Amino acid sequence: MILNMENKKVLLGMSGGVDSSVSALLLKQQGYEVIGATLELFAGSSCCNINTYIDAKSVCNSIGIPHFTYDYKNEFKKYVIDDFINCYANCKTPNPCIECNKYMKFGLMYEKAKELGCNYIATGHYAKTEYNEEYGRWVLKKSNAGNKDQSYVLWNIPKNLIEHVLFPLSEFESKDEIRKIARDNNLKVANKPDSEDICFIPDGNYKKFLENNSDIKPKQGNIVNSKGEVLGKHNGLYNYTIGQRKGLGISYPVPLFVLGFNESRNEVIVGEENELYKKEILVGDINLLLVDKIIEPIEVDVKTRYSTKVAKAKITQENDKIKVIFDEPQRAITPGQSAVFYVDDIVLGGGKIL
Repeated sequence: MILNMENKKVLLGMSGGVDSSVSALLLKQQGYEVIGATLELFAGSSCCNINTYIDAKSVCNSIGIPHFTYDYKNEFKKYVIDDFINCYANCKTPNPCIECNKYMKFGLMYEKAKELGCNYIATGHYAKTEYNEEYGRWVLKKSNAGNKDQSYVLWNIPKNLIEHVLFPLSEFESKDEIRKIARDNNLKVANKPDSEDICFIPDGNYKKFLENNSDIKPKQGNIVNSKGEVLGKHNGLYNYTIGQRKGLGISYPVPLFVLGFNESRNEVIVGEENELYKKEILVGDINLLLVDKIIEPIEVDVKTRYSTKVAKAKITQENDKIKVIFDEPQRAITPGQSAVFYVDDIVLGGGKIL
């Protein structure tokens, strides 16, 4: 996608993986003046280690573009890790990628881009930006990648930034296409595996991370049903998430699932599967991209987790919150996760589930 012909200078976030590497190649082929940037966010994480920097710089050298690293570890702790810890301390389940995108990749990196005289920033996300005549503004849309689409984790970027964002992978339908481009152009990262975990918890053990990096420690309490009857004991609310079935340590005639928490009483609330479904939710910390305010009820598609399918719903705005009424009750709605609203393939906006 070639946009402003007068300033085609772009700062590209590079993780050392195949997506951002191919993005660099495609942008250069399209005539952009590309600068590769790797953000140092957390020492030893899956996306911030010596191999990350070596791979990113190697790719940049091979295609003939400059590469720089920028130390944002303090900012990452402030905006991402502290938020992650705070969510679990308040019985919420966070998605740290969303905070990282807002503050780091589409916040601080854009400020760095302006310092360097760049009109654009770019990443290897599977998403799309374009100008929409109907709405008279730049919009964020789903990519062509189907289940690999990442527009869900981008709902919280500043709306005035959309026209300055390039997603070179927006038209591709599969990761196999990206890897083939990398192989055809002899990029050494062509077969590098994807990073699936939370980047600053590469071993996947978020409970150990919380215990080692915060005041959150094991604290025994009761596991109760929705009537308040004690069914067992737990060893810390942060060890559980809504919808969880395994690891409850309860013998009961039917399967039980975590329904929620009573933080003041240090209780985990469990129940049967039918109790997991909700028809209405409230969403805060909203960021609207397609409209400035929701005046009338709007019918939308809603995703309540990155991995879930969209659900039909009607949304209304009440001051700084959005009320969501689903056509059909939804399972295991989880406070702290994001609800993202779509009108067709366009991201209307989103917010944090309360």
